[in-house]
Amino acid sequence: MSNGRVDTPPSPKYHLIMITTLTIPQDILESARITPSELKTEMAVYLYVSGRLSIGKARELAGMSLWQFRQLLASRQIPPHFDESDLNADIDTLKGLGRL
Repeated sequence: MSNGRVDTPPSPKYHLIMITTLTIPQDILESARITPSELKTEMAVYLYVSGRLSIGKARELAGMSLWQFRQLLASRQIPPHFDESDLNADIDTLKGLGRL
């Protein structure tokens, strides 16, 4: 206590994570010959290719490491998204590291 006030410790930070459940009938999965895990991977690839998800979020949806997801994309001959802002960020990083 200082100057008549009670000092309270900072409150812990909580992150709210919302989860949505998507119900796919088993006969649909069987007809497609796909497991729920494979379906998540296919959704992740599709959303990445269509520009709806970043590579980081897509790999998260697929439940893969970044390296694994990049390997999957490469095996399907899907090029990485790389635009001018990515190039400029890489150049800035290289300059910061003294490599450019």
